[in-house]
Amino acid sequence: MKLSVPGRVTGAAVIAVAALLTTSAIADAAPARVAAAPDIPVANVKAHLTQLQSIATANGGNRAHGRTGYKASLDYVKAKLDAAGFTTTIQQFTASSRVGYNLIADWPGGDANQVVMAGSHLDSVTSGAGINDNGSGSAALLEAALTVSRTQYQPTKHLRFAWWGAEELGMIGSRNYVNGLTTANRAKISGYLNFDMIGSPNPGYFVYDDDPTIEKTLKDFYAGIGVATEIETEGDGRSDHAPFKSAGIPVGGVFTGASSTKSAAQAAKWGGTAGQSFDRCYHSSCDTTANINDTALNRNSDALAYAVWELSE
Repeated sequence: MKLSVPGRVTGAAVIAVAALLTTSAIADAAPARVAAAPDIPVANVKAHLTQLQSIATANGGNRAHGRTGYKASLDYVKAKLDAAGFTTTIQQFTASSRVGYNLIADWPGGDANQVVMAGSHLDSVTSGAGINDNGSGSAALLEAALTVSRTQYQPTKHLRFAWWGAEELGMIGSRNYVNGLTTANRAKISGYLNFDMIGSPNPGYFVYDDDPTIEKTLKDFYAGIGVATEIETEGDGRSDHAPFKSAGIPVGGVFTGASSTKSAAQAAKWGGTAGQSFDRCYHSSCDTTANINDTALNRNSDALAYAVWELSE
């Protein structure tokens, strides 16, 4: 920002005093940002996906609710978070006669009366490893959390990350969490960000049009990298933001598309193949590490971090 001072001021001492006063006034009027959002290394996100794939392969080919692959996935994520200094909590629930788990991770510090949450579901369907749905969101969320630790980010607001169980059965885990909150604790959550399927192989760039502030924050990120977005409609109400929204908590998120077909106009805008699903392997056995678009995963991982940093400072 260019500043001007009326008239000509001479004398080194006067200039120095003026500079100090000007600097002080600027600092008082516009406090410095807490920290700029970091770039999330997509190689690290993909390394987490490789681990989730290995877990699925070793456990009957899936990471579904109530199966050994899900619990092993949760243990993997929890171990990383514990080593990074998060306070982790496992919430247990029962659905379809099987035990399920949510994993909640709190970063120490920040205003406990203003909580910014980001979440993703960690379970797959029984028919496959669920690497795009929803290893992609879970891995990006994990790497963002680990980046909070690596950078020792100290936001103004309190940061909380969550990996939900039994989303594929109807958002059971996230609903269990929200229903268990007191009215006072619900009111402390200033926003919930959801990341479900962010690496589709024939991707679109969809932003939830729920809370205006969260929506604008995410759209600003994509505008900054020259990527056009559209309003997300395919998964509206079908992922873990729904229980939060129903409870009156501001929500938002991003999505790269599932079984819906990419139009010619969308292919012209984003690349990829018109007339083909955004994810041809949605809820099937071919949803493996080969079912990820690296560019989409990279952009959306950075969008996740941008929103977390912007909304929590």
